[in-house]
Amino acid sequence: MTESAPRTGRPPKISRAEIVGAADAVVAADGPAALTMRRVATELGCTPMALYHHVRDKDELLRLLLEDYADHVEWPPLPEDPHERMITAARAMHDVLAARAWMVEILAADDLLGVAALWAPEAIIDGAVACGLTLDEAVRAYRIIWHYTAGEIIIRARSARRAAAGRPTFREKVFADLDPETLPRLAELGPRWVELTAEDTYLLGLRALVGGLVGPEPS
Repeated sequence: MTESAPRTGRPPKISRAEIVGAADAVVAADGPAALTMRRVATELGCTPMALYHHVRDKDELLRLLLEDYADHVEWPPLPEDPHERMITAARAMHDVLAARAWMVEILAADDLLGVAALWAPEAIIDGAVACGLTLDEAVRAYRIIWHYTAGEIIIRARSARRAAAGRPTFREKVFADLDPETLPRLAELGPRWVELTAEDTYLLGLRALVGGLVGPEPS
């Protein structure tokens, strides 16, 4: 019995939708750390070498995944008032990313952003310019809003993971037994600190931030 000859010719045809679907399945099951070319190739039933004919590396794989997410987002209509335009755009950006918090740390690299995702910075910068900032100042304002938004999402996601573990956190232990002589305000709060710091204050902080960056809203 003779061995069959190795297969030659073109790599198997794999569509962008199939690649994105496989990558999404990996991330949904095991998180972004599990996303590798080999793992996606396994999901697709092909070899890693065949996948490399369609996707250059993991960064391009992530970019395809992020672009696909952004392409399917239904961005809200923007109000005429520039303050509200900035707030609406920032909230939309926050809500999209909060649904997949792992994207925030990837987007922090700044080189994986797809064109569809640029709706939010465009709207925020445009609103800032309409409030009287120069274009350069508006970009700085957007970056400050982005840092606030990204930080809020990361902190909440990590807090949620700790809470899901069902174990008392170090913070809870510390606040349960503070010395009122040394830290009177925090000792008075005691266990309520955890409850208060778990509140969703994103919009409150966003309005304060936008007001500080571009001035108060007109009455």
